[in-house]
Amino acid sequence: MSSGKEAISEVESAPPTPRPPPVSTPPSRMHSPSPSPAPGGRSPLRAMASPLRAMATPLASPVRKAVATVRGCLEEVGHITRLADPRDAWLPITESRSGNAYYAAFHNLSSGIGFQALVLPTAFASLGWTWAIICLTLAFAWQLYTLWLLVRLHEPVAGGVRYSRYMHLATTVFGERWAKILALLPVMYLSAGICTALIIVGGGSMKMLFGIACGEACLARPLTTVEWYLVFICAAVLLSQLPNLNSIAGVSLVGATAAVAYCTMIWVVSIAKGRVPGVSYDPVKAPNDVDAALGIVNGLGIIAFAFRGHNVVLEIQGTMPSTMKHPSHVPMWKGVKVAYAIVALCFYPLAIGGFWAYGNQIPPNGILSALYKFHSRDVSRLVLGITTLLVIINCLTTFQIYAMPVYDNMEAGYVHKKNRPCPWWLRSGFRAFFGAVNFLIAVALPFLSELAGLLGGISLPVTLAYPCFMWVAIKKPRKGTATWNVNWALGILGMSISFVLIVGNLWGLVEKGLRVKFFKPADFQ
Repeated sequence: MSSGKEAISEVESAPPTPRPPPVSTPPSRMHSPSPSPAPGGRSPLRAMASPLRAMATPLASPVRKAVATVRGCLEEVGHITRLADPRDAWLPITESRSGNAYYAAFHNLSSGIGFQALVLPTAFASLGWTWAIICLTLAFAWQLYTLWLLVRLHEPVAGGVRYSRYMHLATTVFGERWAKILALLPVMYLSAGICTALIIVGGGSMKMLFGIACGEACLARPLTTVEWYLVFICAAVLLSQLPNLNSIAGVSLVGATAAVAYCTMIWVVSIAKGRVPGVSYDPVKAPNDVDAALGIVNGLGIIAFAFRGHNVVLEIQGTMPSTMKHPSHVPMWKGVKVAYAIVALCFYPLAIGGFWAYGNQIPPNGILSALYKFHSRDVSRLVLGITTLLVIINCLTTFQIYAMPVYDNMEAGYVHKKNRPCPWWLRSGFRAFFGAVNFLIAVALPFLSELAGLLGGISLPVTLAYPCFMWVAIKKPRKGTATWNVNWALGILGMSISFVLIVGNLWGLVEKGLRVKFFKPADFQ
């Protein structure tokens, strides 16, 4: 008995076995369901091999975090877009990367169709049926090819550097100095110059709309041309408060719809009313060979300038996400194909139908002026008013997309200097300032429309020549191959056409002179 009691006392006096410290649950497992016990009552963790069981201990948590970080980085390469400069996330063009093929179609259609298409029938009056259709077709195919080049050059290597701005790509190819000499003026003209032209066309159309709505017996005092310019730019600045390029996709959709609608209405009404009396389709006869050559150059320039939007293509594509599995050029090219199919469906009927209806009697300002000139009395005021209203809407919406690269450039100066996002009040101030400058130019320098051909010749390489040289410089095709030959040939031909247009317009200014009238804007007709 004594020996049994001693054994019991030894058991009772033995120190308790120390319990292991509690293991904290990693954050990634806090809300996961607990594993069901394995058969035999043993936990699956206990049934695991010792190396895996060790990963559940606190000492292994840094290793687990490291593994998760590496795995996240590997997934990151394939699933999100990296910015070459993190500060690009603060700028209007690259602030939002949620674009898609629909947004690309809206933006390209809004920037591709505009008031310049209304002047296409005048090119037919200078070139005649055959040569005008041939030149229009060749120009359409050429600019569509260079558009494809820019879409592919936006991200030459999947997962690599993305060129979300035309000047960024030009600087990479030509160098900083030559990029400023060759590309800065044309790109700025295609942005700021088009915005100024939109003020003139939009403000003048507002004045015409007021006259149509009020009628001849209206007692209200009409606003002056300058006052209508002011009304237009106030509306454009108000609409420009949308923060980034992706946020104006709906605006571009409205503008594209308005452009397609008024182009269709104009050529349908013109054809329905028939040919005007005394119509002729022979090219306008010039008094001498010099004027004949200038007429041909003018016709070629009108066709070349009808296709615009290449200076904002890279910016539009910059709003899209891009990964190694899903590069941005795929949805971008889908949107471009749809947009330019609609552009062709607008341009060809407008040019051919307009020239058929008015022939060489079409006014220099295009088919819209011809509609008011020949059919203002036999077309209902409702049709004329809706057409003019659609032109105004398209001008307001197109202003936004062409002004966005300028907004981006202005904000980039602040962001790179202060290393922080641009505050909302300064962003609004930049946009109001840009609108005021364009308004001042439209009012103070109304004769700039006479220099449009000269400035257009300077900016033509942005559309037809520079993309070909950029492709050769970045993709580096083997010398002598078809790709190498085609791009060099098109690039040199584009520069030659630009040179001819510049010389021809300078010669025309010397022959006819330039009527300089400051602060005397003429009515849009």
